[in-house]
Amino acid sequence: MLRLAIWVAALWWCSLSLIGFLVVPLLFAHLPTPAMAGSMAAKLFQAQTWVSVLCGVLLLLGTRAKPSLAREPIAPDAVLFIVGGMLLALLSEFAVAPHIVARENLRLWHNVGSAMFVLQWLCAGLVFWKLTPPASDA
Repeated sequence: MLRLAIWVAALWWCSLSLIGFLVVPLLFAHLPTPAMAGSMAAKLFQAQTWVSVLCGVLLLLGTRAKPSLAREPIAPDAVLFIVGGMLLALLSEFAVAPHIVARENLRLWHNVGSAMFVLQWLCAGLVFWKLTPPASDA
C-alpha cells in the first residue's frame, strides 16, 4: 500500500510541477497572444484540479487501509497536507478561477491563484517527502 501511495504522491507533485512551471510558461512564450495562452492555461489548471483531487482521494483512502493490509500506514501529519492540497486545488478552481476568467481585478486574483498553486505544490511535495522512506546508509 505504501508503494502505491508513493506513486500517487509522485504523480500529484510531478503533474503540478510540469503544468505550473513548464507547460503554462511555454504557452505564454509561444502562443500568439496572451489571451490564447490564458485560455489554454485555464483549461490545463482545471484538469490539474481534478488530478489533484483524485490523487488526494486515493491517498486518503490509503490512510484508511486496514493495518494488516498496509505494511506501513501513511504518516498522520501527511494527511493534513493531503487535505490542504485538495482544498487549495478546489478553492483555486471554484473561488479564484472565475474571477480570473471574468478578468475582475486580474492582478489581484492572478496573484492569489499563483500563491495558492505554489502552496498546493508544496503540500504535494511534503506528502511525497513524508511517504518516501529515507535512503539507507549501507
